[in-house]
Amino acid sequence: MSWPTIHPAEVPEPPVAAHLRLEPLHPRHNERDHAAWTSSIDHITATPGFGDGTWGDDRWPFEMDAAANLGDLEMHWCEFERGEAYAYSVLDPGSDDVIGCVYVDPDVTDRVDDGVPRSMVRSWVRATHADLDAELVEVVDTWLATAWPFAEVRWPGRDVTRRG
Repeated sequence: MSWPTIHPAEVPEPPVAAHLRLEPLHPRHNERDHAAWTSSIDHITATPGFGDGTWGDDRWPFEMDAAANLGDLEMHWCEFERGEAYAYSVLDPGSDDVIGCVYVDPDVTDRVDDGVPRSMVRSWVRATHADLDAELVEVVDTWLATAWPFAEVRWPGRDVTRRG
C-alpha cells in the first residue's frame, strides 16, 4: 500500500462551503465533538461506512465518556501530525458548533503495492444536520480529487469512488 506522508504544514487547506467548514480534528474540539456524536449515535450507525463492517474492525460509534473521547481525539491528532491519517471536524461556519467529522485514511483493502496512493474516506453529520450529508460528501470528494495526491478516493458504503 502506498500512502503519501504529507507534513502538516503542507496538507491542503480544508474547504469552506455555505453550510459547513472543515478544520483538522484536534483535542480542543473534545467537548463539542463528544456532544455532536453522542447525540447522533443511531444516525451515525445508519450512515454509509459506519456500523456495517466496511471499515475493518472499527465498530465506532460506541458509548464513551468525554475523557475517552479526548484520548480518541489525541490519537487522531497524532496521526495527522505524523501524516498517517487525516481527520477533520465539520463545523457550522456561523457558530463553530461541531456538526460532523471526516476521516481520510489509507485504503486498508488495498493489497497492491504499486506506488499508487489510495484513500478510504468516511464522514458523518449530526442527526440534526442530516440534510448536509450529501453536500459534505460532494465538497470533500471534490477537495480530495483536486488538492490531494490520491489516485483513488473510495467512500465505503457509498456509491462514490473517484479516480485521479
